[in-house]
Amino acid sequence: MKQLLEKFNALSEREQRLVLVAALVTAILLFYLLVWSPLNQSIARNQAAVASQQELLNWVQKNANRVQQLKGSASQGAKFNGSLPQAVNQTASRLSISIARMQPQGDELQVWVDEAPFNQVVAWLQSLEQMGIVIQDADFAETAKPGQIRIRRLQLSKG
Repeated sequence: MKQLLEKFNALSEREQRLVLVAALVTAILLFYLLVWSPLNQSIARNQAAVASQQELLNWVQKNANRVQQLKGSASQGAKFNGSLPQAVNQTASRLSISIARMQPQGDELQVWVDEAPFNQVVAWLQSLEQMGIVIQDADFAETAKPGQIRIRRLQLSKG
């Protein structure tokens, strides 16, 4: 550092000003490249993520009433007596829902679906309940595609 200061002092006054201006421009450029630009990019990325999540929230809120109606419209007196896996397969195929995995457990059945349109899943669940099949438990997750959900686990039983 001492050597740099000696070299700087050895320069003429005009050269010293030129070195100071160059140092100031370099400092501003480094600040912009290392702090300001990454910060602005991060803010823009986060604003886009917030907008995307807000859009998803609005969509879920809009469709929440339909889910509540489906839940409330379960036929209480109907009892299902047929083959649970067969009924689930038939109703799912009618609505073009591709079942990834099914696991029977006595009178219950667990179902997994990798990806399906939300509206079709709601219609599917409604048709199952109208047949007298009871939805014991359901675990849904969003997917990368808007309007699509993944059924992590759907536990069904005979009514």
